[in-house]
Amino acid sequence: MARMKAVQATRPGGEWELVERDIPHPAAHQVRIKVHACGVCHSDMFVKEGHWPGLQFPRTPGHEIAGLIDEVGSAVSAWNRGQRVGVGWHGGHCGRCDLCRKGDFILCRSGQVCGISYDGGWAEYVVVPAEAVASLPESLAFEDAAPLLCAGITTFNSLRNSGAKAGNLVAVQGIGGLGHLGIQYASKLGFRTVAVGRGKDKEPLARKLGACGYIDATTFNPAEELQRLGGARVILATAPDSHAIASMVDGLGANGTLLIVAAPGEPVLVNAITLIGKRASVQGWPSGTSKDSEDTLDFSAMTGVRAMIERFPLARASEAYQQMMTGKVRFRAVLTM
Repeated sequence: MARMKAVQATRPGGEWELVERDIPHPAAHQVRIKVHACGVCHSDMFVKEGHWPGLQFPRTPGHEIAGLIDEVGSAVSAWNRGQRVGVGWHGGHCGRCDLCRKGDFILCRSGQVCGISYDGGWAEYVVVPAEAVASLPESLAFEDAAPLLCAGITTFNSLRNSGAKAGNLVAVQGIGGLGHLGIQYASKLGFRTVAVGRGKDKEPLARKLGACGYIDATTFNPAEELQRLGGARVILATAPDSHAIASMVDGLGANGTLLIVAAPGEPVLVNAITLIGKRASVQGWPSGTSKDSEDTLDFSAMTGVRAMIERFPLARASEAYQQMMTGKVRFRAVLTM
């Protein structure tokens, strides 16, 4: 039987291991993808540390997959061999629960996560449910597409569903793996985009990415500065610091929304009086379905939104993960096969 290389975790807290496995075959409703690139995400930590409930080992992570379909299951009619495709966090849904029946597949009560519920894209081949697959535009290179299937869809999909309209003031808190994409999407969607970062040195990059304004949180109070600009319709929180996120609430304008896509380890404490007085809200946002991924990829290809990436071969996955976790990657690490 043909073999492939894959990187796996064999126990909670253990080291990543590069192994050889049999190349899997798709079941009736699955497709097999020859992986060309796969992003490394902070959420891969759930596999490394075994923090996801019910996680089974060994497990290969990876939910930012870009590649080519090379085999389809007998019941699959929507996809064909040779198609350029991607797979993100949404790894499949049951189609039967109340939320699925309403079309809210990302919140499926039995939803699967690629690279957590089953082996993901830190491998030369991956098998996934057909409903998890998104079409990939020809104009996007595999390594450019990969991070858009997690960081990209998370920021784009949340912003386009935020209620903000073209011309509204939208602030992006953080200029990292999520934030540098959030700034681009906010600008391309027509929002008056202000970036919030730490240090004057980040301003040139923020403006290059499309921000029309920049607030240095080490010198100014971001909430006060946003109020001077009229109050934000949306504040996209992309840096996982619960205190920094909470401090942004006072920067909201009337009917504003603090939109959280980062996952801080501690609770975000906000003043209810502030929310009540402005009829403001705090909202979280997961990524999106495979169709949302397609929309993200198409919009990115059309408008030129790209992630800033560093490439690593699969054999250096452990190094890529460590560089990502320590914040040394600018801004997304991508494994190439």
